[in-house]
Amino acid sequence: MPHVVTQSCCSDASCVYACPVNCIHPTPDEPDFLTAEMLHIDPASCVDCGACVSACPVDAIVPKSKLTDKQLPFLTINADFYKQERPARPLLAPVSPAPAVTRERQPLRVAVVGSGPSAMYAADELLTQPGVKVDVYDRLPQPHGLARLGVAPDHEKTRQVSRLFEQISAQPGFQFHLGVEVGKDVTHDELLETHHAVVYAVGASRDRELTVPGADLPGRTSATDFVAWYNGHPDHSHRRYDLSHKRAVVIGNGNVALDVARILTIDPERLVGTNVPSHVLKALRESNIEEVLVVGRRGVAQSAFTVPEFAGLLSTPGIDLSIHRDEIMLDATTTRLAETNDLPHAVAQKLQLLRQVDDSSSSDNKRIVLRYLLSPTRILGDTAVTGVEFDRMTLETDENGAVLSIVTGEKESIDAGLVLTSIGYRGVALPGVPFDDRRGVIPNDGGRVLDSPGGATVSGSYVTGWIKRGPSGFIGTNKSCAQETVRNLVDDFNDGSLRDIDVSATPRRWRLRRS
Repeated sequence: MPHVVTQSCCSDASCVYACPVNCIHPTPDEPDFLTAEMLHIDPASCVDCGACVSACPVDAIVPKSKLTDKQLPFLTINADFYKQERPARPLLAPVSPAPAVTRERQPLRVAVVGSGPSAMYAADELLTQPGVKVDVYDRLPQPHGLARLGVAPDHEKTRQVSRLFEQISAQPGFQFHLGVEVGKDVTHDELLETHHAVVYAVGASRDRELTVPGADLPGRTSATDFVAWYNGHPDHSHRRYDLSHKRAVVIGNGNVALDVARILTIDPERLVGTNVPSHVLKALRESNIEEVLVVGRRGVAQSAFTVPEFAGLLSTPGIDLSIHRDEIMLDATTTRLAETNDLPHAVAQKLQLLRQVDDSSSSDNKRIVLRYLLSPTRILGDTAVTGVEFDRMTLETDENGAVLSIVTGEKESIDAGLVLTSIGYRGVALPGVPFDDRRGVIPNDGGRVLDSPGGATVSGSYVTGWIKRGPSGFIGTNKSCAQETVRNLVDDFNDGSLRDIDVSATPRRWRLRRS
């Protein structure tokens, strides 16, 4: 009886190394690991030992016999991953050894800025060595970043990764410094007075701007801000959203877009007992929204949401899902790959799931409508949002096989009282730290901070997570990212590249400097 990876998979690969027969893929050493939307268990190789169940930090792995109706699609998703011809694999996935601190003159002490997944995985990797001390700084009074404040409240299993982070923070040598903002309460240079190195793990906290007329109208905001509001982020508790109109529009169709659409249409009583604040729950109960349009500029094959996220949405009770059939257009590249059975697994699964969307429902449920081939040109309204104007698009393929969205000249206007944009993220520059404004990341080479893109290494400065590589990957992807950074940091410490510090000094409680 095989086990099955389900929706809440965080891709941190703990299960990979626990498996005695190497039946969970892709592994961190395989080329598709960093782009994989989830991990998959080979039903033909699984020996039903249950080791992966114990290792999974989010309870995403379930025996076949215990799958719920909602989880049944993942039985096919896991099995289909292994239908494509793949190279032979070793019996066990190779385990990357933890970096060994060999320099004995001083115990290694590191400051980590941020306390989300990338920060916690970096701290864990450092603490595999005896004597290492890690101080984690975060400006918020609660730790764990987007693992706490960015995951939808009804995705309770995914939130369970915080239990792993609590185990990490309980290790000897770990110290939290919460409510401390680096750059305001303490500077980079001050951290280096008492630490051999500083690792920045601050994520990509800014949304990409929607630069169309009317984008500053009341009623148009970012999906990220809306997520922070319904998750109780202290910076967003004062916000209020007008939910009096019958329709909302979400521009972008990634996982965050699906999250906000689902929260706007789900029965609010299903959120009782989650971390949704009482004033948010009250607003959702009083909401008049009946329909949410999730709009993408490109075609269905380029949908930005992941397979597990969409499979979960399909099985959410009380929400009808529909799609405009005339917008299901496949580009020439996707068509060719489909005809030769060479479509990437995730794309093939998305197309298969989209074919399951049933437009025939006539229930009184609230509805999410998937729209494609529409690019926003203007937010409509005088004093507040009343709708969105779109250009209709078509798909063309260039000589290199790249898929392009081309304006057709037709326009479409959609009435809406709330417009949420979810079109990507970028990092924010930090005081005293180099920044690549074009890419929205701290310039780096394998996690070593550079003084400019392609420039010289900045001694003692490191980076991990989205601020290192850009907004790609999932919660668990940060584990392998942190391993690379920490390996380079430890190498620099061992070879004497990092200056000595006064090991008797301890990081003080920084006096608040905010005005």
